[in-house]
Amino acid sequence: METFWLRIKAPFAAFRGFQAGVYRSTAPVIPPSAAYGLVLNLAGIEMRDSKNGVTTEIRQDLPSMRLAIGVKRSPEKSSMYQQLHSYPVGNSGKDLAPLAKGAKFWITPVRRELLVDYEGIIGVQTNDETLLGNIEKGLSGELETNRYGLPFAGDNNFLFDQIEILDAPPENVVWYMRHQSDDKQVKGSCRLYVGINRTDNSKTTSFVFVPKENLNYPLPETAWTWTPHSPKE
Repeated sequence: METFWLRIKAPFAAFRGFQAGVYRSTAPVIPPSAAYGLVLNLAGIEMRDSKNGVTTEIRQDLPSMRLAIGVKRSPEKSSMYQQLHSYPVGNSGKDLAPLAKGAKFWITPVRRELLVDYEGIIGVQTNDETLLGNIEKGLSGELETNRYGLPFAGDNNFLFDQIEILDAPPENVVWYMRHQSDDKQVKGSCRLYVGINRTDNSKTTSFVFVPKENLNYPLPETAWTWTPHSPKE
């Protein structure tokens, strides 16, 4: 398989899982599922299923690839408050509805985590011999295909300052490895999404990942994750 590396930098980033409530946390690193979407976006590969439906689904014929996820340095974690406008369940706040003139009338202050000064490394292994070339064209503005939206750092308000292709991973990267049964408890371990199912969340896949430093290239097998799933599945 062909192997290449991407360095991504953003002043702000947020990689939030499926969650509700007034506090929305972020993972400390880009999940494989989000990294996969970024790679496809750069290559001009459309993820969205063209069929009409209530929920925009993900195409089932997308290529699988092995991804390694890391950060050059641990980003600072901060938070901000935001007004969340929604429709409540049941009759809560129904007396407020006429005052909103048809707009959403249930406003809740929400605290959202974000990463500051994010610099991530993504390793890509693929059997698609055209993928790297298409990404190079996409980054240079020479890709002759329409693409949906801008690549963003987890939240569509946070854009990347820099995305570049590397011949080899840099040194001193904190790599996130899939947790193994004999691993000791490690600070910073987190659950990251790998494959997303938008219509049936029970079919969404995720693994616990453990941050490890001082790993030499080539990376161990536990650093690589088939995304969104193994080709055999």
